[in-house]
Amino acid sequence: MKTVQLTLDDDLVTAVDRVAGQRRQSRSAFTRDALRAALAKLEAQALEQQHREGYLRQPVKPGEFSDFEGEQVWID
Repeated sequence: MKTVQLTLDDDLVTAVDRVAGQRRQSRSAFTRDALRAALAKLEAQALEQQHREGYLRQPVKPGEFSDFEGEQVWID
């Protein structure tokens, strides 16, 4: 593990310390978790964008998924 130095606003440090304390985590542990979550969110957004672009390049054709329409029916 590496040690890094960050410059943060006082309000942000206060908020992080408060939430980290509530979760019984250190500031560093909370920050690591937050950074991992932010990176995962960015990766998901990138994959969604690739998916969108794929459908723009090759749109769904009428009837292409009609074989699966019966699978979409919810039974109460």
